[in-house]
Amino acid sequence: MANHKSAIRRIRANNRKRDANRYYAKTMRNALKKARAISVKEEAVVAYPPLASLIDKLAKKRIIHKNKAANLKSGLMLKINKL
Repeated sequence: MANHKSAIRRIRANNRKRDANRYYAKTMRNALKKARAISVKEEAVVAYPPLASLIDKLAKKRIIHKNKAANLKSGLMLKINKL
């Protein structure tokens, strides 16, 4: 257990940040599942920009790695182009 007041505060702050990061990462994963389930090209093209924006925001905040963000967007574009 933490012995210093500042360490106790850091533990609380880290837990809050962890919960927020997990929420945003889970939101992104759910949005990806929905986007991957789309089978009509026009719908997929419309759904892509907000999802790409969300992925970029998470990469900027370092919730996910920038290379993972690039791979997710690239894979999604490949799927859309195949439709």
